[in-house]
Amino acid sequence: MDYQEEQNNEIEALDSIYCGDMSIISSSPVHKFSIPIKSEEFDSETEDGGLMCNLVFTYTPKYPEEAPEIEVEDTVNFENDFESGLIEHLKEQVTENLGMVMVFTLVSTAQEWLNVKWDEHKKYVEEEKYRKEKEEEEAERQRFEGTRVTVETFMKWKMQFEIEMGIAKKRETVEKDSKKLTGRELFLQDITLNESDLKFLDEGDSVKVDESLFQDLDDLELDEIDSGEDSDEDYVPSDEVSD
Repeated sequence: MDYQEEQNNEIEALDSIYCGDMSIISSSPVHKFSIPIKSEEFDSETEDGGLMCNLVFTYTPKYPEEAPEIEVEDTVNFENDFESGLIEHLKEQVTENLGMVMVFTLVSTAQEWLNVKWDEHKKYVEEEKYRKEKEEEEAERQRFEGTRVTVETFMKWKMQFEIEMGIAKKRETVEKDSKKLTGRELFLQDITLNESDLKFLDEGDSVKVDESLFQDLDDLELDEIDSGEDSDEDYVPSDEVSD
């Protein structure tokens, strides 16, 4: 097989197929060239709505019986694993096409791969958007309905609420105050208070009385009181007198 002739013929064919898009990087000692590929929805002006990259091929001296070198450059909208995934996919195709010129097949396969990956990417984005919307709706629903209360969650809330409101400290203060005895309770519990007056009497302590607080008995009008009593005894009702 004349490898050089096979390579030159393929270059001519590719140039006519991808007229204006294919770029020859070098032709010696072997051809190196690039061909841009993109998914169907890709907009070259906005670089949005799809995937795009350049496939760079380098012939080996014995191509097409040997695999060409393939590189992926100038990627647009590629995810982290897209480049390595595309290379692996093209290597599988190379293995299946060894012995035949294959660049056109590889380019077509790569374009199809980009379309599939972009469709998967769109589906993933839509599913993520839907999932987030459902999460937001669920969060909003729970905000209005409230969280279902269990014994465990209620006790946890109650403990936190009492800490924040200082209820626990207030309860401790009330309990301490309730333990303080009133004067009556102290009196009833301390028998020494009950015996205090008796102790004074037993010890023979005298009690002094201020006589000035009392009126002199001589000043009392006892005669008038006696005479008043006598007049009551001699009183005769008027009815008896008329009889």
